[in-house]
Amino acid sequence: MRQVVLDTETTGLDPKSGHRIIEIGCVEVVNRKLTGRHYHQYINPERQVDDGAIEVHGITNEFLEDKPVFAQIADEFMTFCEGAELVIHNAPFDVGFIDWELKRLGSPRWNSVAAHCGVLDTLALAREKHPGQKNSLDALCKRYFVDNSQRDLHGALLDAEILADVYLTMTGGQTDLMLAQSGERETDGGENQSEQRDLTPGAIRRVAADRPQLAVLRASAEEEKAHREMLALLEKSAGKHFW
Repeated sequence: MRQVVLDTETTGLDPKSGHRIIEIGCVEVVNRKLTGRHYHQYINPERQVDDGAIEVHGITNEFLEDKPVFAQIADEFMTFCEGAELVIHNAPFDVGFIDWELKRLGSPRWNSVAAHCGVLDTLALAREKHPGQKNSLDALCKRYFVDNSQRDLHGALLDAEILADVYLTMTGGQTDLMLAQSGERETDGGENQSEQRDLTPGAIRRVAADRPQLAVLRASAEEEKAHREMLALLEKSAGKHFW
């Protein structure tokens, strides 16, 4: 199964008010393993970024001036995502922005996200698993012991990498969190990537490639025995009829 964990940064909160995407970050997961392939791109929104948005992600208008517009990167981005299940935290927000950009583009091929990808909303999943609790990405990192220490500011690629760790932990699977070595990564349309921490405007922030693997919690002998006893009890109860 191929999944693409995706995040975006934008000029503001509502595409219907004219706000645009300024950054897209994606990481590929195949059969619950990070492959090391990713897509990353900054985008010139052809408008000003709200001051409040800059406070969140630190991406300035000056930094975006020489970046390509969405129409120039749409084919490359959508081709990377095509056929995959997109894993997104608060998916309606990101999908809404992408669909709005595709609508503006007017491409006969790329009409909507739903026409080319499945979508899994990790915020909805977290609310189902942890009702009544905080389920922001930072809260989930704390709950599942995922390192988010480099998340001084939001960044699409960094947040996608963190979300991939959170999602794989939250859904209980094993994954090798060691990404391919820097020279082996495929950078599908992005700029030259750096593993060094850099807080200058627009700097690409990444999860450390040598971060520890997720902890493996194994059942004890007593827990396995109790599990077998419970299964036997359920099997016995299944043969009874209650009126």
